[in-house]
Amino acid sequence: MSEEITLAHGAGGRLMEELIERVIAANITNKNAGGVGLEALDDGASLRIGGSELVIATDAHTVSPLFFPGGDIGKLAVYGTANDVAVMGARPLAIASALVIEEGFSRDDLERVIKSMDAAARECGVAIITGDTKVVERGKLDKLVVTTTGVGIAEKVITDSGIEQGDAIIITGTIGDHGTALLAYREGFEFETALESDVAPVWPAVERALNAGGVKAMKDPTRGGVASALNEWASKARVGIVIREDELPIREEVLSACELLGIDPLSVGNEGKALIAVERERAEEALSAVRSTEVGKNAAIIGEVVEEHPGRVVLETAVGGRRILDWPLADPVPRIC
Repeated sequence: MSEEITLAHGAGGRLMEELIERVIAANITNKNAGGVGLEALDDGASLRIGGSELVIATDAHTVSPLFFPGGDIGKLAVYGTANDVAVMGARPLAIASALVIEEGFSRDDLERVIKSMDAAARECGVAIITGDTKVVERGKLDKLVVTTTGVGIAEKVITDSGIEQGDAIIITGTIGDHGTALLAYREGFEFETALESDVAPVWPAVERALNAGGVKAMKDPTRGGVASALNEWASKARVGIVIREDELPIREEVLSACELLGIDPLSVGNEGKALIAVERERAEEALSAVRSTEVGKNAAIIGEVVEEHPGRVVLETAVGGRRILDWPLADPVPRIC
């Protein structure tokens, strides 16, 4: 009997990685010539057109609830796709969008989503240039799905495989905000300090890092969080990665919520952060450049790429021990993006 697809297969962890690699990418035989293609399993792809690199990324958004503290599905769709383009080293230029709407969905809520998409696009400096709209029968969809495709131009495309031994690893801000905020909101938990999603465009921080020089690889740690993103780097480039618990920028309210909910903040999705691998000698300069932006003001160097344990990520704990930071099987917070 055929294996069934579960929610875990779409949650950004090891199961999703295996599904994409063994079922989807393995059955796409018409490969991209002259650029980064599907087989690279990167955040997007690229096409060489003349002397330019056109970067393309696409994403479908099925977040629940549609409106959450700090954002909504409209912001998420635009920022998320623009960020996928940005972490491949490209300035986002334009977005196409497709809406699948459940019969009976509120017209006012749809207008609210569209206005949010428009505001996010203006903040990103991109135009929403084309789209499609479909309506399905009541009960055949959970309210609304928004699919977005983004394009951008890069002087040089940045890929996951560029990370090398000796590189320092920067995170552009605090970890776990988005997934923790959504889960706490769904469960009705209240904390002294309000938890909010970090949904935001990362291009301002990415551009400053690129201008500082020495950037080897970038990734936005969405589904599966920082743990999944780092393991993807280590696996693809066959390098070891060490990160230090004491250096991780995590808000106290996020730590408290994760402890209460029994989840690891390193496995929780983010929607306004980027991981940047940069040459060690340029790391402080890059960090300073990232911190000069609003989105990167809480950036930190959290670890480095090492020769030992290739393909593995190791966490140095606050008490001086070490443990393997493995792939999460799936994101502990389903349907966050």
